[in-house]
Amino acid sequence: MMRSAIVALLLLGLAQSAHSATPFPPADLPREQVAGPFASGHVQGIAVDRKGGFIYYSFTDMLAKYDFEGRLVGTLTGWSGHLGDLDFNPVDGRVYGSLEYGKQDAFYIAMIDGARIDRVGMTVAGTDLLRAVYLPEVTRDYAADLDGDGKADHRYGCSGIDGVAFGPAFGRTDGPLYLTVAYGIYGDVARSDNDHQVLLQYDATDWGREAEPIDEQALHHSGPTTPRGKYFVLTGNTRYDVQNLAYDPSLQRWFMGVYQGAKPDWPNYLLFALDARSRPRRQALQGLASPQGINPEKGLLLPLAQDGIHDVKTGVRGWYQKADVGMQPLGDSLYYLVQNDGVRGAQSAVTRLMHWTGVSSKPFETMPMADR
Repeated sequence: MMRSAIVALLLLGLAQSAHSATPFPPADLPREQVAGPFASGHVQGIAVDRKGGFIYYSFTDMLAKYDFEGRLVGTLTGWSGHLGDLDFNPVDGRVYGSLEYGKQDAFYIAMIDGARIDRVGMTVAGTDLLRAVYLPEVTRDYAADLDGDGKADHRYGCSGIDGVAFGPAFGRTDGPLYLTVAYGIYGDVARSDNDHQVLLQYDATDWGREAEPIDEQALHHSGPTTPRGKYFVLTGNTRYDVQNLAYDPSLQRWFMGVYQGAKPDWPNYLLFALDARSRPRRQALQGLASPQGINPEKGLLLPLAQDGIHDVKTGVRGWYQKADVGMQPLGDSLYYLVQNDGVRGAQSAVTRLMHWTGVSSKPFETMPMADR
């Protein structure tokens, strides 16, 4: 028993050393980039086309495209919905992002042809630069009337969607890449059924056939009837959920950057992680029993990774690390993390190259500036 414990500690030490070693960043990656200011919403996510040398920024009602030299290549506008987190799909070369019209109970994944964005002031009107796929599963939960009073109660506290990332099926580190989208969760401290993050996973291989341009006068409902899988992660409540979702194949981790929750019985971390190898298990979901405490709802539960600060009371692990407006893994434990800056009508984003340390108190460190 003692010998096994010593071996485990040695292996953990080696893993932490590997994580904390500062990598030598490739010369093509800018150490820092400032996007804006723009008369738009705040930055909500980024996507990186490493091969093409571009960074795309979602400013909720505008998409901005910069090259690695820091030049503004173009902008795209023309929707009144909320464009959220982004990810770049190297298979089809498109930028994917969450796009929601909450007042119309309509939630989409936008597919943007970023390669054609080549000037400032472009609009989606009359083009197919942005096509979208409707997600009826989200609408069903968002508009759910749980008590029969004719009003939407938002199952699981669903407030829409935000985080978007491509990665393998949960429980695997290889195989096909699936599109994963995270629910928004209302930060209602009086509810007990909104303490899970909800993740939907889709096979987006044939979405080109279902995607249609957005007509805001008549929003379409073309999309997959159900997701490939629906998963739950017990983190405690957060304020509007997983804002940024990211998969890192080098660490074999899914990361979830959130707006901090306010329930006093939870640690209210800003960043959570999932071990990609952990298999989902069907279990009773905490806080989702009937008022009498019987017949708890069951779902596919994903455990949090054994990383970060451990809250003994709840068992939850995570970090107090801002990762809610832009997070992009780049390989070799390198990341872009984004800070929002500015005021209404003049919003900017500051993107910095960071490396993963594996240290609970400071999981990321800024890469030193260098001449390029």
